[in-house]
Parts: sequence; structure tokens; C-alpha cells
Amino acid sequence: MEKVKKYACPMHCEGDKTYDQPGDCPVCGMDLKKEESKKSSSKNTTYTCPMHPEVKQDHPGSCPKCGMDLVPEKGAEISEEEKAYKKMLRKFWLAVGFSLPLLIIAMSGMVPFLKLNNIASEKVWNWIEFALATPVVFYAGWDFFKRGWSSIVRRSPNMWTLISIGVGAAFLFSVVAILMPGIFPAQFKDEQGNVHVYFEAAAVILTLVLLGQVLELKAHSKTNSAIKALLELAPPVARIIREGEEMEIPLEKVQVGDILKVKPGEKIPVDGVITKGNAVIDESMITGESIPVDKEKDDKVTGGTVNGKTAFEMKAEKVGEDTLLSQIVEQVNEAGRSRAPIQSMADTISKYFVQIVVSVAIATFIIWAIWGPEPTYVYAFVNAVAVLIVACPCALGLATPMSIMVGSGRMAQSGILVKDARAIEEMNKVDTLVIDKTGTITEGKPALRNYKSFGKMNDEEVLKLAASLEANSEHPIATAIIAGAKEKKIKIEKIEEFESITGKGIKANYKNETFGLGNHRLLEDFGITAEKDVQDETKEWQSYGHTVMYVISTKNIEGIISVADTIKSTSKKAIRELQRKGLKVHMFTGDNEQTAKAVADEIGLDSYSANCLPDDKNRKVKELQDQGHIVAMAGDGINDAPALTRANIGIAMGTGTDIAMESAEITLVKGDLNGIVRARELSHKVMKNIKQNLFFAFVYNSIGVPVAAGILFPFFGILLSPIIAATAMSFSSVSVITNALRLRKK
Repeated sequence: MEKVKKYACPMHCEGDKTYDQPGDCPVCGMDLKKEESKKSSSKNTTYTCPMHPEVKQDHPGSCPKCGMDLVPEKGAEISEEEKAYKKMLRKFWLAVGFSLPLLIIAMSGMVPFLKLNNIASEKVWNWIEFALATPVVFYAGWDFFKRGWSSIVRRSPNMWTLISIGVGAAFLFSVVAILMPGIFPAQFKDEQGNVHVYFEAAAVILTLVLLGQVLELKAHSKTNSAIKALLELAPPVARIIREGEEMEIPLEKVQVGDILKVKPGEKIPVDGVITKGNAVIDESMITGESIPVDKEKDDKVTGGTVNGKTAFEMKAEKVGEDTLLSQIVEQVNEAGRSRAPIQSMADTISKYFVQIVVSVAIATFIIWAIWGPEPTYVYAFVNAVAVLIVACPCALGLATPMSIMVGSGRMAQSGILVKDARAIEEMNKVDTLVIDKTGTITEGKPALRNYKSFGKMNDEEVLKLAASLEANSEHPIATAIIAGAKEKKIKIEKIEEFESITGKGIKANYKNETFGLGNHRLLEDFGITAEKDVQDETKEWQSYGHTVMYVISTKNIEGIISVADTIKSTSKKAIRELQRKGLKVHMFTGDNEQTAKAVADEIGLDSYSANCLPDDKNRKVKELQDQGHIVAMAGDGINDAPALTRANIGIAMGTGTDIAMESAEITLVKGDLNGIVRARELSHKVMKNIKQNLFFAFVYNSIGVPVAAGILFPFFGILLSPIIAATAMSFSSVSVITNALRLRKK
């Protein structure tokens, strides 16, 4: 299988559009994100010997030198996401290395013991600042200027426009100040005739932006690893039977109609049907259900699921892109592409703010150039630069990240891990919650629920017999019964002639008499019909979602016993609290109708859907979105991955699979629904804090921009020098940081 690469903008600026090559989004400038899927190709996997790497061939087999099994060769190539992340990380650390000494030099006047003027003159330090800032601007942050230029060319102003103009203005002003200080009015000079420079502002802003990009690329890499993990579910080789002989072939060479053999513990290579033998298949990675499924001849099996302790033969029916596993991978990719782009509040405001600021700066230059005092062009340039500096997006850039940083830390203390800022923002808007059953509402493993006698034995003797019969079985239901018996300190007896009957149950000799434990099909084998009272009790237990089995002697039904997945103690209270907050809660489960209804009724859900495959969950989430709902999906299994990605917010249980957690934006460490209640509350507080920060970020601009433009000069002779402009900008940043830190106490 060859991995075919597609690249798409993580902000989905152009909807479903993808590119064949990596690069930047032409609209917003973000790094394009790679998607992966498996396509048919003539390119073969290369197999090599772990002891003799020079041995290579295009098919599995044995090493001709030492006889060891050949293994698929692992490519040493680093993923493109990792390359982009490491490149950005190198630029970030370079920026940090130059910005820290630059900041110390610039702030030395405020630190009494740093008497740098005793070492060199102000002019010399200005040139040193220029030397330190230049690599940050022209190497580490140069891509941001290209993005800003692209936004101007496309007439789509955004944060990159603000960053490039703000940083560019600060740097250009500073360069002019050290090259031609004589053109500036006296009020902008110190006693030695030096003009204050802003190299540190340019470098520090770019360093902060680089940090944000590093975190963004890291998050993208983690998101894509969910798809990589899905791709790795399928085994690299399949065991085919041709002319009575078994041989291993690469998975991509399997064709429809081939007869394959699957040994105990192996992954099933493709979708197909059992032609010989029977098995107990662990389908949890596809269905999410914890109880393995009994399979016999003519039953369908799914690629990527795991065989139990028996061998069987199967006929391949779907291979390559047609397998259910490949379809799940494609659904995860498609759901990720189709999610509507979300504009953050800062970007929305910036779109208009940057146009206003640039217009004010241009107007300031024109007005001062025409009507200002001599030297008119100097006043015009200085005041226009002051407008750009006071509007520099430092506080604006900090407004959201600071709240997100502190808020996400506070959420982590509450057992809620968020992947990015978008998850916190969207969680505050959610009006519909979709949840899986197994492992989300329930514990995810069967447990003994009820047992009752209908014959000569008492209730505890029925449980003792059932546990003794199951003592030799490794089936999860057997484990649940045995664990239940041990909890009640019931001694398990030795049995003889144990026999497992696929799809029906088990039978064995106990005290010289044959007994059975199984479903209604086993009753038929024993030639027994259940009496009305047994049928009524069985139906009642089944209505609660229990799996019911009969304890059978040679002539009678001695009793019945049931197991079921246990509802988490926290689920009911959490769902009621979410409903009180205005959310509609729906359950989509792969379990049967009876079990689903029993769980839904017990915990008071708004609705439920049973027998859901991954495609069904994905489709139903999209239907809710099409109706205008903001949907959060909570799940814990691989089968939930497409729906988790499709939903506006995916929430994974920390007790679930890694793939579910990688597909989701929020992970609940403890794995209970109370975490969703906490996530909802904290997201509301974080978003409120962000709005307050944006107010602080802009209130200074609202006052500072007109003053910097010179509106007070005709009346009071006051001009806002770039030094005061930078001070106002810094004060707004301090206000933003202080306000964000309040979230630690929420």
C-alpha cells in the first residue's frame, strides 16, 4: 500500500480544497496539514532480515543466511509534519537566543544594577540591538512577513497583516533612527542625540508568534497520528491458501475471492466470510463493544479485528479501499476537511481593525505632510509610525493565548485535557451532546448482574454451578460470572469433559451429570423448552439490557444467570446536569435495541439509536449539524473516531483507546461524564475572560491611536512619542496577563 498525500488548510479557508504539495494556505497563511489514506499501488513492501539488513525482497519469507523470518522494512524518513515542527522549533529557539539579550539591553535603563552605558555608548548598544534583531526578523520570522504580504495582495487582512505591519514599522523606525537620527525632532532624542529604538519589540513579538506556531504544528502532528494508528490496524501480510499450501503474501496483493487462513491471536487482514471453522472475534476496535463475538461458518468478519484462540479459514470479499477499516480512515479525513471554519473573536476584530489602523496611519501622514509644521515629512513619518506602534498587536496577540494557556492549565487540574484553543471556544457553544454507551456511559466490561433458581438448586447453587462450568473458558462472560462468584465467596468446583459449543454455550460433566450453560440454542440441543415463568423472567432481565444464559441439566432448566455492562455511578448525575444547562443528550451505540433502550431509560436520555456502525454514528452527527446544532461527541473506541472528528468537538474518555483520544479535541482523564460538565463550565469562564482581555487590548488602542495621530496637538501641543506609545502597548499587555491569571482561581 502506498500512502497518497493530500494537504489541506487546518482552518478550512477554502472548504474541501486540497493540495498535492506542502506549503502555506494562500488565504490565512497557516501550514497545510497532511492527510493520509491507503491506495492500491504496484509498489511493494520491502522485507528484510533483522540480523542481515543487506537481505531484501518484495515478499515475506525466511532469511537465506540465518533462517529468521523477514520483517517489513521500516522507512527512516521523518514525517513531513515532524519536519515542519522541527524547522519551526529551531527558528523559535534561535529567536529566543537573540531576543533575550536584546530585551535585557533594552530594559537596562529600568534595572539600576545594569549600567550598560558604562560599558559602551547608547549609539553602540543601538547597533548591537540591530545586529541581534536582524536574524529574528529576516530569518526566524520572515515567513510571517510573506504571509502578511499575501494577505494584503489577496485583500484579506488578518492577524498576519497586523503582525507584519506592526513589527515591520517598529523595525523600520528603529533602522531609520540609527542611520539618520538627525531627521527626527528634538523631542524624540535623548541628551546625546540618540532616538529611542524598538528592536526588542519587533524581536519579542515574533518570538511569541513563533511559539504559537510551534504549538500549532505539534497539535497537527498529534491529530494525524490518529489516522496513522488506524492504518496500522491492518496486518502487513496475509496467509493465503493456494493449491492446499499456505503462504504469506503482502496485504496489498490479496484479491477478492482468495481463501485466507487466520491463526489464533492474529489480526484479520481484510473483510470477508468464514468458510471453515469458528472463532471468537474481538471487534471492539470497530464496534466499540467489549464482549467478543462468536463466529461460525458463513458469518462475516472485518479486517483489523482480532481473532481469539482458534484458527479458521475465510474468503476475502472486500480488499484495499473497500474494507470497513479503509472507509473509517477516509471518513476521519473527510470529516476533518468538511468541518466549517471557525473564526476566533480576535481574528474577526483584527480583520476590520487592521484596515482602520492602516487607514489612520496613512491619513496621519497625509495630514501632517500637508498641514503640519516644519519639518513636515519628519512629523508625518514619526506620527504615522507612532500610530502603528501603539496599535502593534502585542496585547491583541496575548489576549486569547494567555486566557487559553491559563484556562487549559486549570482544566488539566480538573482532569480535562484540551488539544487547542478552538476546542475551548466551541465547547462554550455546544447545544447537543452525543455519547457512546460502552466505556462512556458504562464501565466497558461485563459484570454479573442477576441469578435465579428454577429447579432443585437454590440461587447460590445455580451461581456456583455456572461459575464451575465456566472455569475452563476464557470468554469475557465467563470471566464476569467467575468474578461474581468469587466476590460472594462461592467455591468453584472441578468439572470434567468441558466442551465449548460455538454460538450456543458450553457443557461439561459435574458430579457425574451433564450440565450446560448457554442461550436458547443450547436449550434446543438439550431438547428442553422453557416454562412460562422462566420465559417471563428472561424477557424482563433482557429488557434491562442483560445478556441472559440458562443453567441446564439433562432434563430441566435449573436456573438463569445474567451479565451486563455496568453504568458508571457518575453518568446519571452528569447527564442531568448537562440537560439542566440546556444541552440535548443523545446516545449512539453499536449495541442491540433492548440494551440501548434499557440504558437510555435508566439515565433519562433525550434519545438513542442502537445497532450503529462507525458510518452510522458519523452520518447521524452530520444530520444534527445540518439541522443547525453545535455538536459535541463523547466516545472511547476506534469505532467512534469518524464521529469524534466530524463533531464540532470530539471528547474522548481517558480510559478508552489511543485512537479515540487522538481524534478528539478534549480528553477526560478520569473517563466519566462529570468531566464534560466541568469542561462546559470552564470553557464558559475562559471565553468570558478572553472577551475581557480583548477589551483591554483594544481600549488602549481606541485612546492611543487618535492621540498618536496628533489629535491633541492643535489644542495642547501634545504629541504621543513612540516611547509613550510603546509604554501604553506594554501596559495593555500587563492588563491582559493579569486578568488571564485570575482564571487560576476559578
